[in-house]
Amino acid sequence: MKRLKALLLTEGMHGMISQVEGMARALNTEYFHKIVRLSFPWNLIPPKFTPISQIVLKDKIYITNNEIPDLIISCGRKSVIPSIFLKKKNLKIFTIHIQDPKVSFKNFDAIVAPEHDNLKGDNIYSSKGAIHYISEQEINKTRQYLANKISGEKIVSLILGGPNKYYSFKSDQIINIFNKIKSIFVSNGYKVIIIPSMRTPKTIIDLAIREMGSSGHVVNKVDKQAYLSAYALANFVIVTCDSTSMISEAATSGKPIFVAHMKAKKNNYRFKRFFKLFKQMGITRDLGEKVETWTYNKHNEAQRIAAQIKNKIEKII
Repeated sequence: MKRLKALLLTEGMHGMISQVEGMARALNTEYFHKIVRLSFPWNLIPPKFTPISQIVLKDKIYITNNEIPDLIISCGRKSVIPSIFLKKKNLKIFTIHIQDPKVSFKNFDAIVAPEHDNLKGDNIYSSKGAIHYISEQEINKTRQYLANKISGEKIVSLILGGPNKYYSFKSDQIINIFNKIKSIFVSNGYKVIIIPSMRTPKTIIDLAIREMGSSGHVVNKVDKQAYLSAYALANFVIVTCDSTSMISEAATSGKPIFVAHMKAKKNNYRFKRFFKLFKQMGITRDLGEKVETWTYNKHNEAQRIAAQIKNKIEKII
């Protein structure tokens, strides 16, 4: 089978890019990105009420003859309409949407959604957690990147997310997490690496430097190499509860993962189902539980699901 060409459609957020790239890499495609931005008022309206037209796009998506894709891999609400539109223009394109598209599933050849979303259908492929582009090989290659920034054999890495519609990420909640880490880990000789994400407010990074700077190393900007190196160096990983994508990425490391929970602003039932699943799989525990080493099968769903989708692609393309 020839190496296929994939167009990746997202809103440009790290979590979405990680998911579409993870699938594109697992399918061994050549891929290129296009960022989707919707015009007002379509950026506020659910996809099921939006016309299948370029008129809704702030930036029209033009594909040259050299760019005509075999696949479109989209992720997120705003990418639904352009994926359907481009498919209607060229029915030979195989379309994969990641996450619940909130429109008829028949609009796509394949939909990849987390098991905790509970989607059902002939073209639904359920993942245990989020798919992503992080690989064990990448993690191992970056080990030395932060090695000169931190000393000691006992290291815990904290991965910080940021506010969303479920979690406010208030300073007092983060200080509570820092205090738990000091009590549980720092008091027992651990050094701490703190890694921010694209959603981490600068105020929280500054707070981390002030509260935890003397306990290890705080990375003060988004740095993928530092992010991966923090996994390679860690004995234990702590991830804030606001991102199932980050927790899923952490599971590629094979390191014991503690989830740092915060009070939710609204019913977070999807998160609760995800937390329960990863606990049952032996991947995570809650920050505050006993510190002991445990093992689990290193977790990368992109490869498993890509193998299933490849069979369908080969029958169509």
